[in-house]
Amino acid sequence: MSRHRRYRSAEKTLGTSPGTLTYVGAEIEHATKIKRIEYNATEYHLNDGKKLSECRLPDPQSPYVNWLNVDGIHEQKVVSTIGQSYHLHPLLLEDVMNTEQKPKIDLYDDTVVYVTLKMLHHSRQRQEIDVEHISLILGKNYLISFQEERTNDVFEPVIDRIKASSGKTRRNGADYLLYALMDVIVDHYLLITERIGEKMDELEEEIVKERANQQTLAVLYTLKRELTFIRRTVYPLRDMIGVLLREESPLIQHSTLPYLRDLADHVNQIVESLDSYRELISGLMDVYYSIVSNRMNSVMKTLTIVSAIFIPLTFIAGIYGMNFENMPELRTKTGYFWVLFSMGALAIAEVIYFRRRGWM
Repeated sequence: MSRHRRYRSAEKTLGTSPGTLTYVGAEIEHATKIKRIEYNATEYHLNDGKKLSECRLPDPQSPYVNWLNVDGIHEQKVVSTIGQSYHLHPLLLEDVMNTEQKPKIDLYDDTVVYVTLKMLHHSRQRQEIDVEHISLILGKNYLISFQEERTNDVFEPVIDRIKASSGKTRRNGADYLLYALMDVIVDHYLLITERIGEKMDELEEEIVKERANQQTLAVLYTLKRELTFIRRTVYPLRDMIGVLLREESPLIQHSTLPYLRDLADHVNQIVESLDSYRELISGLMDVYYSIVSNRMNSVMKTLTIVSAIFIPLTFIAGIYGMNFENMPELRTKTGYFWVLFSMGALAIAEVIYFRRRGWM
């Protein structure tokens, strides 16, 4: 079952001025972890536990791509200090701290590209989808990533590629890093979509083989809600990537556009899969209800045939059960056996008739 969290952001921000930093999300006790990575094609430097005072705007002429990875958005002071150091708009910082913010993209005067996404984690043990709020800020030769405090860093594969000095990440700029981080998130969408497809195949087999029950129907409804939620999460990405491709921002190099187009193709593939799964779920529900209806019709048909056989037999038994004085059959020695024989013959005749009519 999916876990969709709601923290009533409207109540927390009610009456505050625009740009006021208010954290909307689950209560977090751990301190924010900051990791700064500087790299180019030949070398890289990674600093864990970077001091907040050292999180300053890098030199635009620096030979390194600067990536500031912030794990935790619940501390207003941390987000505010980073925003001041990088000259970020207050409305942007407000969206960073609001975990209920929908996926979107904002361009601030060709100096900053802000992207907010939802990272979806699937747990096989709990059979639920957990949502993580992600914010990516692209500037001149730097990128800032904000993510909710978690045990595992979702961007660890990208960090490993930077450490390994392999692939295109080290040879490209911050815009390619933005693509790489978005690609990691989209890959998780693909993984969750595939797992939902596997679950639907199992349910389809149960329904077709008539092993389905009310629990199967409950799982179908749960999957339908999950697909609706995932689609709301993924669908905005098509327009967001389209903005990056169309706006010709100076922060996006021409060499990165083919990768963004490939990312857009993946998103389109996910959306199409989600739409087909939703239609398939509706079809499976119709099949399930048809099977249940056929079962009920079969039961009713059996009961009707049994009733039709016993109605004349009950009528005969009722007549000879009245025990009037003037009933000659009651004084016949073989009358009881003749009545049983007649009732049996009548029942057999009814069964033969029903079979010939195709009712049995």
